[in-house]
Amino acid sequence: MFAEVDAAARAALGVRYSAAVVRIEHRGTVRFERAYGRTRDDGPSRDVGVDTRFDLASITKVFIASIVLDDAARSVVALDEPLRELVPEWDGADRARITLRKILAHDAGFKSGADYRTLLARDVETFALTEPLAAPSGERVIYSDLGFIALGVILARRHRRGLATLVAERLRGWGAARTGYVPDAAERDAIPATESDAWRGSVQGTVHDEKAHLLGGIAGHAGLFGTARDVALLGEWFLGPLHGRPTPLAPAFARDAVLEAAHDPILRRGLGWALKTSDENSCGPLMSAQTFGHTGFTGTCVWADPVRDLNVVFLTNAVHHGRTDIRALRAAVCDAAVRAIDAA
Repeated sequence: MFAEVDAAARAALGVRYSAAVVRIEHRGTVRFERAYGRTRDDGPSRDVGVDTRFDLASITKVFIASIVLDDAARSVVALDEPLRELVPEWDGADRARITLRKILAHDAGFKSGADYRTLLARDVETFALTEPLAAPSGERVIYSDLGFIALGVILARRHRRGLATLVAERLRGWGAARTGYVPDAAERDAIPATESDAWRGSVQGTVHDEKAHLLGGIAGHAGLFGTARDVALLGEWFLGPLHGRPTPLAPAFARDAVLEAAHDPILRRGLGWALKTSDENSCGPLMSAQTFGHTGFTGTCVWADPVRDLNVVFLTNAVHHGRTDIRALRAAVCDAAVRAIDAA
């Protein structure tokens, strides 16, 4: 049934990545799950299994967004109120309109990021909180690592505990216990390698994202390592309530998160999630216009189609083979999953 999915994943093995796991769920049930390859192509390595943890990169943002939405449902935070009480650094008029909703929708006005080489002697959290905005809050979408770094700071301040501890407790309670920051040293060889660079050498089992690395591997925008099962669970927290299945989140907040919160002609934004905007998006042309998902720079993605009740997770270490665009490969896997489900 899923032969086309399997063929697409195998065709890129050893060419676009050394390791991959595909997991496909339909109506909340696993229909296909398979692991491919080894943890690296350029030295001693281990086989990859369906329970292998990958550097999730920016999929971290959606896990963090889920915690914010849970807090909002329990009135621990408010999505639409100013944040100066938690962020006194935002006392100026230009930041008075920043809210959690705008940060989640990437239209708070933050710059996208910064070259890590300009941050080596700086406190990255302070930089994210105080760097001049790129646009007035609410004016336009700017996909922003800095906004989610700030979001991680806000969560830590609100709960008066470290972000890693907060995330571990929340995700463990929600059943995603294999997802967390900073893998143990003994586990690192079992995690697919990302890339080698002149700064850090071979990166394997430690965070690939440079800004997260400077933050000790713990940040709101990147840093989580997790399995395909846990990433599928993340999608199910938002897909399930659209079809009457349980979710650890307040269903109304989960449903709101996958509606358009900020328009962008390339990729519309929900709350934490990206929303399909055109057939050029990496979910491919066959998934419905209601599809939501997210990608990670290391080569990871999750896309969920509410019309078909279909959840596709495709984790790879594509950056191990270079910083190239794998949008077509992601689309091929998603399209193949749709054809398989539609033909069933």
